[in-house]
Amino acid sequence: SRATAAGLSRKGNGIMEWKLSKSRPICPQLCELLSARIALGSFAAGEQLPSVRALAVEAGVNPGTVQKAFEQLGRDGIIYAVVGSGWYVGDNRDAAEAAVERSRADKTRQYFSDMENLGMSEAETKEYTERWNTDGRTAQV
Repeated sequence: SRATAAGLSRKGNGIMEWKLSKSRPICPQLCELLSARIALGSFAAGEQLPSVRALAVEAGVNPGTVQKAFEQLGRDGIIYAVVGSGWYVGDNRDAAEAAVERSRADKTRQYFSDMENLGMSEAETKEYTERWNTDGRTAQV
């Protein structure tokens, strides 16, 4: 599903499952995942987000990291804080969609750069990617 592709999904009890990589800083990953959820419509404009503490427990991360992610998303115009109440999804879904597109573009640029460093041309990288076997996580050679 698109939500799973965004790195998290909802269990039957409403709790999100987080897929965070230990090889990358956590805060930007949280921003990416929350932006994707908002862009995909999983959180509606005006909807209250889980508390910093609840989200930290769900994701298995430090509450300070979640707070930093919320603050960044607030600066980006994706969410906003209501003093004494919590964080809410803003009505500017375009900001979330733009953040997701920036992440996709950055990751794609990095991927092509990494593959070039491994001796593959852009055309070879595209061909390799098309042959990618998602079940086995290996390209058919």
